[in-house]
Amino acid sequence: MATDIKQLIKEVFEKGYLMSLAIQDEGGVWVADVIYIYDDKLNIYWMSDPDVRHSQAILKNSKVAGTITVSGKGENNLGIQFMGMAEKINGPNFDLARKNYAKRDKPEPKDADDVLQGDSWYILKPSRIELISEEYFGFEKKSIDL
Repeated sequence: MATDIKQLIKEVFEKGYLMSLAIQDEGGVWVADVIYIYDDKLNIYWMSDPDVRHSQAILKNSKVAGTITVSGKGENNLGIQFMGMAEKINGPNFDLARKNYAKRDKPEPKDADDVLQGDSWYILKPSRIELISEEYFGFEKKSIDL
């Protein structure tokens, strides 16, 4: 039976909590950890202060990369590496907020709540995802292009 790469990637998304987001700006390369959520198309979303370095960098250079790792010491390696384009999304987007609050174990927001509290939503549309699943493939990476 063939192992479904896309399903394993979704497993990483489900089990993970933080994404390490890599950007490049005039100061060089930078990595920031953000709490993420995702959709069925493997797009990744997060909320960030629009004034922080990674948010400002995305406005000038939308090419980004990142990783999500869900394995720990003594476990089989399981995670993903990806690259793609990121952009700011305008508005509070309560569907995203509900998923984000659930991930953080916070009560579901109401449509009248200020879910952003000064932050903005961002989306990363991956163009390539590489999976590391030691259990299924050893140290051989499996990739999908989107």
